[in-house]
This record gives sequence, C-alpha cells and structure tokens, in this order.
Amino acid sequence: MIGNIHSIETLGTVDGPGIRYVIFTQGCLLRCQFCHNADTWEIGSGKQMTVSEIMDDLSSYLPFIQASGGGITVSGGEPLLQIPFLTELFKACKKKGIHTTIDSSGGCFSHSKLFVEQLEELLQYTDLVLLDLKHINRKKHIQLTGIANDHILEFAKFLSDRKVPIWVRHVLVPTVTDEPEDLEKLGEFIGTLENVQKIEILPYHKLGVYKWEALGHEYPLKHVEPPTEEKVEFAYQMLTAHWRTPLKH
Repeated sequence: MIGNIHSIETLGTVDGPGIRYVIFTQGCLLRCQFCHNADTWEIGSGKQMTVSEIMDDLSSYLPFIQASGGGITVSGGEPLLQIPFLTELFKACKKKGIHTTIDSSGGCFSHSKLFVEQLEELLQYTDLVLLDLKHINRKKHIQLTGIANDHILEFAKFLSDRKVPIWVRHVLVPTVTDEPEDLEKLGEFIGTLENVQKIEILPYHKLGVYKWEALGHEYPLKHVEPPTEEKVEFAYQMLTAHWRTPLKH
C-alpha cells in the first residue's frame, strides 16, 4: 500500500499527546487563506512511500515516542483523501501498540457508501481525531476555505455518534475567525458533540507566507497580525462555554 507523502516530522510535540511521529500527506480540497502548508494542496504528487518504509523509519524513534505517551499523527494536506493507505498504516501501528491520531479538516467527508465503509474501518484503528473547525458560518467558511462547511459539521456529528475521541482545533485569525457571534455559535455547536476531549485555540501566524510566495501565490492575509493573548483567552472561553463535562481532562 502506497501513500503520497509531503514530509515527515519525526519528533513533533503539537499534534496530539506526547511526542509524535507526524506524517504530512499530500493533497487537500480546501484552500484556507491562512494555510501554512500550501505546498501540500496538489493531489497525486509528493513522495510515494509504502507502509513498511514508514514503519521501518518510525521504529527507530519508538523508545522516545512511547516513553512520552505519544504515537503517530497523520496530518496534511488532508489524510482522509488516502483512507486505504491510512488503514493499512494504522493496522501496522496497532500491532506494535502505537497510539494513532488523524489531523483532519473533514473537507472530503461524504455519505457515499464506499467512503463511509472505508472510514468506519479506519476508525477501528484510530485512537484520536484532531478536528480542525475553520468557521461555523457557512458563507464565511466559503470565503475562507473555498468550500462550504455543511459536510464538515456532518463529519463532526459522525464522529460524535460513534464516540470517536476528538480534539477540536480552531485557528484564531483576527477579523476573520474571531467575531464574538461566530465564536458563540461555534461554541454552541461544540456543545452538541459528545466526544470532545480537548479544545485548542491555534493563534494565527505568518510562518507559511514564504511558501505561498515560492509557489507564486498572492498571500491574502498580509494585513492581518497574530491575535493578542487576551483575544485567544476570550475565544477559548467562548468555545468551551457549552463543552460537555464528562469527557473533559
């Protein structure tokens, strides 16, 4: 089984619990204006790697990873564009007792029979999903990412119905994703989910601008500066206001 891989971070610390072996897959349907991995957008390119190649590389880092309570995280791009590959990879990880995490926007979620069947099989080997909720407002979501968010919110409900543990992540972009009304509605939506273990506010940054420029793209948020600590704390309070307590850590 072969996957299209953009890059690998061997000792990541921000994409799930503990120290993580983070795989960035190639290909994404969203075109987020703040994306810091714009070079992962193109589908079908990247380095082709087999599951065995990845497991061989991962094995040398396992002592550090497992001692920290970490594991493997597959990010992107959008990992769910390559579900059969992920399933084989996570099966191999489970044989070695490795904690498995998917970092997804849910942007390719579909109710088609084949997709759901493949996804449900993958979730049998998935310990955690980092769910990136970009915006609760449909029109603003289209402006921000290029696509609507209906199926993304359905993906969140899909995971909740199946009690798949998730960490909700929200990138806080001043003037774009930080309106109090939008944060309140997103908090209310999060409150309807029964599987939320953690809520993370990711402050907007400009670290990916050079990639846009290298790709010949005009970066659309040049005028936006990172949020203040006060803005981040306010957003966190809004998003956790309706958080269901049983799964809180």
